[in-house]
Amino acid sequence: MKNLIHITFAILVVSSTAQAACFVDYKAKRDDPLQLHYGVAEIIGTCLLEDALVELTPRLAAEDWQLLNILSVFNDDGLGKRLVNAGENYLRY
Repeated sequence: MKNLIHITFAILVVSSTAQAACFVDYKAKRDDPLQLHYGVAEIIGTCLLEDALVELTPRLAAEDWQLLNILSVFNDDGLGKRLVNAGENYLRY
């Protein structure tokens, strides 16, 4: 019985720490002169829109970008089709 409890606990720990990759595509801007960019970023925390906003906003602000909006939250299956459009802002922030 103890072994079953230990195995169950180990499975729960492993499954809770093994989180799927999470990414967002977003739009950002700089002022004076106005610059816009589309980008893709990996989110380290939970894969929720609200948490992605909290995580990505300061990353962009560190280089004077203002997050306009997050277009979508997705896993690594959606990365390939966004590479061309994101260009140099693909996984940059």
